[in-house]
Order: sequence, then C-alpha cells, then structure tokens
Amino acid sequence: MIVACIFVVFPLCLAIAALTDLLTMTIPNRVSAVLLAFFVLVAPFSGFNVAQLVLHIAAAGLVFAVCFCLFAANVMGGGDAKLMTASAIWFGFNMSLAAFLFYVAVFGGLLTVFVLLLRRQENSILAARVPIPNLLLTTKKIPYGIAIAFGGFAAYPSSPLMQAAFAQLP
Repeated sequence: MIVACIFVVFPLCLAIAALTDLLTMTIPNRVSAVLLAFFVLVAPFSGFNVAQLVLHIAAAGLVFAVCFCLFAANVMGGGDAKLMTASAIWFGFNMSLAAFLFYVAVFGGLLTVFVLLLRRQENSILAARVPIPNLLLTTKKIPYGIAIAFGGFAAYPSSPLMQAAFAQLP
C-alpha cells in the first residue's frame, strides 16, 4: 500500500496541478495539502529515520523561503510557491532536489518561450479556431504549474522515496 501511494500520489497531484493551472491559471490549495499530508503519512513507513525526515522538511522550508521572496517580488504566483514547497519535501536535501529545481527551470523557460510565441500569434490562432484555453492568450501570467509538474516527473525517479519504493518491490 505504501509503495502504491509513493508511485501514484505525487505524479497524480502534479498532473492535476498542471491541468488546472493550464485551464484556470490557478493551482488548488488542496493539491499542495494532499502532497504534504501524504508525505507525512508515507515517509515514516518507507524506512526514513528522523534525520532524513528533518532534512526533507528543511528542504521544503528552504524552497518555501525562496519562493516566498519570489512571490513577494511578484515574480511567482502563490499557488506555484505552495506547489514547489509541497513537491520539495518529497525530494529532501540531495541531488534529486537539485535535479528537480534544474528541470523546473528548464521546463519553465521553454514553457515561457512557447506561451509568448503563442501570444504573438493570437490572431492567427483565433482565426484558425485552434482549441487553446482563452486564459493562456488573454492574461499576462504563465501557467508555471505545468513546468513544476514536468520537472517533478523528470526528477521523481531519483528521489529517496521512489528509490525506497523500488527497493521494496519483489
């Protein structure tokens, strides 16, 4: 059961966050809450000791502090900051967190360029009746939850929880 939660909850929450951010330009608070709650439930049964749990919480705290500063500077949305924090706790202080942050930055840059190119072609897209969410063209926001999700998908196999789940498979 614990292994199934590790394999399913994190990717499912990221997929929901990406989809809702694309369609509504918001990330529901419950997605981040579910990520945090399931980490608290799953981590102790994955063989983590207290020191490892503290490092995971510290990683989330550091990511939260940086994201809070970006939010205060109006560079990052609140939902993105919460999702980054809730995702970071699943990685902890190790190379998988660095990989996650790197992938989020790369996918975020690619997403931003793609959205800006779409917005430059807004009239052509609307004339061709290409099915693109209206908010993507009309707001100045970038649905960064998509980049966070893709970064999470790319880095998750190297995370300590996923490695623990792989070790428990027969």
